[in-house]
This record gives sequence, structure tokens and C-alpha cells, in this order.
Amino acid sequence: MKIKNIVTIGGGTGTFTVLSGLKTFPLNLSAIVSMSDDGGSTGMLRDQYGVLPPGDIRRALVALSESSETLRDLFNYRFEEGGLHGYNFGNLFLAALEKVTGDFTSAIREASNLLSINGEVVPVTLDDVRLYAKLIDGKILRGETRIDIPRTANRPKIETVWLEPTARINPSVRRVLHVADLIIIGPGDLYTSIIPNLLVKGMPEVIRDSKAKKVYIGNIMTKQGETDDFKAEDFVTEVEKYLGQGILDYALFNKKRPKPSTLARYRKKGAHFIDAGTINLKSKKPKYLKADLLDPGPFIRHSPKKLAEAILALFSQK
Repeated sequence: MKIKNIVTIGGGTGTFTVLSGLKTFPLNLSAIVSMSDDGGSTGMLRDQYGVLPPGDIRRALVALSESSETLRDLFNYRFEEGGLHGYNFGNLFLAALEKVTGDFTSAIREASNLLSINGEVVPVTLDDVRLYAKLIDGKILRGETRIDIPRTANRPKIETVWLEPTARINPSVRRVLHVADLIIIGPGDLYTSIIPNLLVKGMPEVIRDSKAKKVYIGNIMTKQGETDDFKAEDFVTEVEKYLGQGILDYALFNKKRPKPSTLARYRKKGAHFIDAGTINLKSKKPKYLKADLLDPGPFIRHSPKKLAEAILALFSQK
């Protein structure tokens, strides 16, 4: 039986979760990662050394790594004191590799070899870009961090987002999408992890032209300042605004409700449960699917194992 080629599109913890679950199965995995991060140590490295953002790349590399737990922990280690306070070791390592090798692609290749990754990590663009957002009141926000972390509790909704300068698609993205059997978009922060990938010039067209099945995996909770009051269908509508309508084959959402005490804790942060029970299951495209994807732990997040099983079940969908 031919080994399936699965490509994920996203960034942050969402991509990490998907890859962590899928890497236990015999699959060819490729992770296309957004390149607009400018927060934390990633932002400091970009500003001080002019390197491309390593943070989301590092997370994907660690997720696919088959190396020792110690080495994976090392790449996730964050300094808590001294002159390196706040810096992540893996981000420093990738930034240094970019300087030593001369380009970001070579740095990723060397880090991939060191971490013995089972798959491939591909930046969606190799251009130095910044994410912008226009709110419904006309205000412009510059930078992923300002969009991701609202400065006020009742920030006006996001009207549209874009990249500056115009981002060119990484040629390797075309290569992995061309041979994909399944393309996974999400889960993750809608405007700062998912949509930035779709803003790269040519990206929606390459996804559309791929013969692969295409699925959007929805979040379990809304996020304050980004997706307040969003229902499941609103996430899909917003993705299709940038990707194009009729391209997604499936939209997969969690149906398991977290414990009331856990939900109450998240409500204090302005996050609310996305009730999959409100989904219009009669939609033909994308076809909405519901499954128990909830991790049994104390945090509201996707279970890597449950998510992987639900994703692999898509190959038997008609």
C-alpha cells in the first residue's frame, strides 16, 4: 500500500499537536509553517540580527523529531535569568545556523538532521514579512504580537489582514503540495497562525490545484480579540475569505464539551467553547464532521491521538 503524503498548514501549538499525533503512523509528513511571528525571543532575534522568524519552525521540528527527549527538551528550553532571559535555545540555535550556513533553508536542513525528524518542515515564504490587521473601526495594527494579544478587553473585531511586503511562495511549498494526498489547515489562531499562510502570493491557487483532499480543523475555544462570538461556521467562512470558496472538502470540529469548572477558568480569559452542535451538517462543501477531539488533561486542547485518528479516517470518507 502506498504511504500517504500529508501536508499540514499552520503554525504554533496547533501544528505541533497535529504533527505529534500523526508522526506515530507510517506517513510522509510535511509541515508548511507561517513566517510572520514577531513576538518573544523570535521577535528579538528578528529585530537584532535580521534573521527570519525561527519560533514556529522550531516547534514543528521538535514535533517531528525522533531524537532523544533530552535533545527535544533542549530545543524548547527558555532561559529564565541573565542576559539571555526570555530567549529560547532552539530559536537561538536556528538563528545562529542561518548566519553560519548563509540562508534559512540550509539552517532548517541542518537542524532537521540533528533532530532526526520524521518528515519535512517548510517555511511558507522566505521573505521578511510583517502581518497587519485592520479593525472594523479603521484602526491598523502592525505585527503579529499586537494582533495576537489585544491591549484592551473589548477590542473591535478584525476586518481584514495582510502581509507587507508582498510575500512570495517558497518553491518547496509547491513541491510538497503537488504530491499531497491530504492537506490539513489548522488548528491554531485564525488570524496569526492560519491565515498568514494563505496571504502568501500564489498559495491559495496551489492549494486549489492540488488533487489532495483538503480539511480545515477548527479550534475548540474562541480567542479574545480575534474570534470573539465566533461559531464553527464563522471560522470556515473566514478561512474561505482568503482561500476561496469551494476548495475545502471537510471541516472537522470537536464535539466533546469540557468540564464546567474548566470552561469557567477559560471564560475569565475571554475564551468560550465552540459548540459543534450548532453546525449545519447539511452543508455539501465543505462537509462538516464532528468527533471527540478533546484532550483528557487539565487544559482545553486537541488530543494528538484523537486528532490523528480522526484525520486518518478522512481517507475513507466519500
